[in-house]
Amino acid sequence: MSTLKPIQLLVACCCCLAFFSLQTAAQNTGAATNQPIVIRNVQLITMDESNSIIPNASVLIVNHRIVAINDSIPKNATIIDGKGKWLIPGLIDMHVHTVTDTGPFGPKYPSQGATLFFDLQDQMLPYIANGVTTIFELSARAEHFGQRNEIGKGAVIGPRMALAAMIDGGEGQGRRVNTPEDGRQAVRSAKAEGYEFIKVYAYLNPSTYYAIIEESKKQGLKVIGHIPDSFKGKLKEAFVPGFGMVAHAEELSNYAKDYSSAEATAMAALLKANGTWFSPTLITMEAIAAQVRSLEPLKALPSLAYVHPLLQSKWLTANKYNKMSSPENIAHFEQYAVFNLELVKACDAAGVPIVAGTDAGTSGVIAGFSLPDELGLLVKAGLSPQAALASATRLPAQWLGMDKQVGSIEQGKLADLILLDENPLIDIQNTRKIAGVMVNGNWVAKKTIQTMLADLAIRNNASKDQFDWKTFTSPKK
Repeated sequence: MSTLKPIQLLVACCCCLAFFSLQTAAQNTGAATNQPIVIRNVQLITMDESNSIIPNASVLIVNHRIVAINDSIPKNATIIDGKGKWLIPGLIDMHVHTVTDTGPFGPKYPSQGATLFFDLQDQMLPYIANGVTTIFELSARAEHFGQRNEIGKGAVIGPRMALAAMIDGGEGQGRRVNTPEDGRQAVRSAKAEGYEFIKVYAYLNPSTYYAIIEESKKQGLKVIGHIPDSFKGKLKEAFVPGFGMVAHAEELSNYAKDYSSAEATAMAALLKANGTWFSPTLITMEAIAAQVRSLEPLKALPSLAYVHPLLQSKWLTANKYNKMSSPENIAHFEQYAVFNLELVKACDAAGVPIVAGTDAGTSGVIAGFSLPDELGLLVKAGLSPQAALASATRLPAQWLGMDKQVGSIEQGKLADLILLDENPLIDIQNTRKIAGVMVNGNWVAKKTIQTMLADLAIRNNASKDQFDWKTFTSPKK
């Protein structure tokens, strides 16, 4: 007879169910298979340069790849009925932060007899549930290579991961460097360790910042990031060849004086002249402004149930943004949120490429679920649904250098696809109406996604008592 208490028995049963369903799905997402899959009679939004729509299309997938469009259907093919539905490429989130056990919360703090463990499948599920099949990790560490390997070999269902090494100055984050020589060496070290991109951060001095960008060009690494605080009063000087992308709209808003459309236009001109792309992460500032006002909207988010209980506890009991609440700060962040929309509008008008990123992992910005929010805000700022969709598919694939593999639906590309119930070109919020997601050529149906999410929510709720933020950061003796 079991000696487990009722709640322990519930968790144990749920974990067994989750293990079975995730193992089955992971096996389907892993090793190559020659079994053909056909999505038939679907409205196909290619998201290639032509922006074409192919009606009543049939897409043949074999061995993870799109083999043919509107070709004959093999007799042994598995058929997915796409009648009345819309097929788009998998989405790309160009700014995420994925926790690891040895990251900001580790290594493995004991609490009430429990051991902290950020399950990788639990972290990746919200991305896949929302059709996010590629993510750009902007504070990558060695552990993220391990995460990427687990996904790559099929042990975990998850998105592809592009990894950027963070370089900062002063007493900042990531690799800290304060001289040009150290900055160059940090870039060379990151390249040798396998990182594909460099992220510059807030506390770099100008000479070190310039050296990092110059060395990154030599090493063939693109640079994304913040505009260092050391450029206060001289924004133009931060835009040098090789500064490839601004990682937040507020990096520009920090330099605003009157928050006018003319000022936004002038800032957009700097990006355009320098060939710098723009990832505004509008949802980040919206979430911060909301939390400065009140935590009630965050508590009410249905998607909060899919966040690890320790992070839920941190966001709700030690929220740094809510601690800043004052009439002045509320007005300040709301002004930033409004001006950020002006910046998107101005960059779009100037022809600056705009890509969708969320800063997922920031308090209140929930992995996967925040990307449709970002797309909605881009449309609110003036982008067409077509342009918003391009910001999360074709354009980020181009910047990441992955456009021969993903970002559009074309013969020969990897089969990262989303089947939608309704047309996202009419309403961008239709990207939420997912009938199924194809991850690396393997199908995860809506029912499977819903079952997995429901199980995750149950397990997170059952574990809440074990994960208290204050206990983990200040353990009782």
